[in-house]
Amino acid sequence: MSEVWSVWFLIGAALVFFMQCGFAMVETGFTRAKNAGNIIMKNLMDFCIGTPMFMLLGFGLMMSENYIFGVIGKPNMQLFTNFAELDWSSFVFNLVFCATAATIVSGAMAERTKFSAYCIYSAVISAVVYPIEAGWVWNPEGWLVQLGFVDFAGGAAIHSVGGTAALLGAMFLGPRIGKYDYDKKGKVTKVHAIPGHSLTLGALGTFILWFGWYGFNGAACTQLLGVGGLAAVFTTTTIAPALACVTTMIFTWIKNGKPDVSMTLNASLAGLVAITPTCATVDALGASIIGIVAGIVVVVVVEIMDLKLHIDDPVGAVAVHLANGIWGTLSDGLFNVESGVFYGGGLKHLGVQALGEVTIVAWTAVCMIIVFTLIKKFHGLRASREEEVVGLDKLEHGIESAYGGFIMAPQVMTGGEPGSGISETSVPVEKAVPVTRVTSRPDAKFHMVTIITRQSKFDELKAAMNEINVTGMTVTNVLGCGVQHGQIQKYRGVPMDMTLLPKIKVDIVVSEVPVDLVITAAKEVLYTGNIGDGKIFVYDVQNVVKVRTGEEGYEALQD
Repeated sequence: MSEVWSVWFLIGAALVFFMQCGFAMVETGFTRAKNAGNIIMKNLMDFCIGTPMFMLLGFGLMMSENYIFGVIGKPNMQLFTNFAELDWSSFVFNLVFCATAATIVSGAMAERTKFSAYCIYSAVISAVVYPIEAGWVWNPEGWLVQLGFVDFAGGAAIHSVGGTAALLGAMFLGPRIGKYDYDKKGKVTKVHAIPGHSLTLGALGTFILWFGWYGFNGAACTQLLGVGGLAAVFTTTTIAPALACVTTMIFTWIKNGKPDVSMTLNASLAGLVAITPTCATVDALGASIIGIVAGIVVVVVVEIMDLKLHIDDPVGAVAVHLANGIWGTLSDGLFNVESGVFYGGGLKHLGVQALGEVTIVAWTAVCMIIVFTLIKKFHGLRASREEEVVGLDKLEHGIESAYGGFIMAPQVMTGGEPGSGISETSVPVEKAVPVTRVTSRPDAKFHMVTIITRQSKFDELKAAMNEINVTGMTVTNVLGCGVQHGQIQKYRGVPMDMTLLPKIKVDIVVSEVPVDLVITAAKEVLYTGNIGDGKIFVYDVQNVVKVRTGEEGYEALQD
């Protein structure tokens, strides 16, 4: 059985590594398309840079057997000098956790950080910041371990560290261009929502992270049953995020009038973070309460950060990882089935949890303030204005777009192609068809009806026009929006500015068919009562000319 659990330990490490993909997809989806390549590169390189840093220094500082005063290990380079006897499982397992702590920072600093600066501070986190405090928590000789501090899977050691670094990084950088409006005194007068370009990618990343979290929380288990067993850890790791999502959905529904998709995705991660330190020490009731509180905390902190503190965090990393890392760590002092306050354990364990959390956050804050200050002074932390406006993909990585294959270039036809039926030689009008230039209806009047509506309504609209004998129309894909007084849409609690959405524009010129009939038929099929039903515009048309025949007026409209 010991070999079985050792294999599971490594499988869990592989699941944690796969979470790098989840973080990359969440961050990419919650930010703008012009920076997608940059974000993918960052999430790849923080692991790849972190690996040699953890090999050379970090692993020794964290897990060395020569642990000085319960505070720091003595690097002994056994990975290179005594490879045959090294605890390889411990190295790989702690490496993937180290990479997770580093990648959390990326989301809060997205869209305006120099890629080279990101590589530098990611290396420092992996080499020094994370390994030292993680040793306090997980090295058997660490001072927090000796006090009885509980952080089974890294709510404090990983998520609070990453969240603290993310908060400081966002503060050092300042907000993205266009995020806030300021008056002459520099006071924020308006907050603008900057929606991510793909909720689909964000959702994919969320599900990948949730899947990987079963390894994140469960890999260290050495038994199947009982509190702290693998089955119980899987249970608590499922309950907390599920309850967090339900809570956030209801909370935002009541608060904003509609359930917030992106915030609910964040809630699942918030619940996972909150249950991480306590997954092996709480029961189902405790996990439920932890998840419910996490679902409220994530919304409140996101909105405080954005609307009150005016700290720009594009993906909500601070609310998810720092706020709920703190909540999860403290909650072990409340719901631990052996020593929690609500289970008769008294306040001692809660005090130890608070001491450990404060110390870890303080250590991270001091280290990262020094790191960001030095980078900002000697290298530069923020991308230039031009790089931010154009996009980091183009100016930092030399790619036009991470979605190059989806950019549709105009198709220009310069001549006929074999088998196309199109001749390169024009035919005189007189030889093509009989031409009648005198109209039989000189008093006919013409009207242009322009309809702008949802793309999904086109088939219904086309059928309705056909029923009233309108057979000619021109259809264009456009982007549009309208003015809706009193109808405020919100993204992550922030009122949305004017947003251009995909629409279709249908142009119809009629003469014989009454204009009122066209308008009535269009309204019947387009109306839903919701924002975005569209608009109808009617214009007078002076004349109509058919290019092929030269016919004008009424005859030019006939098929």
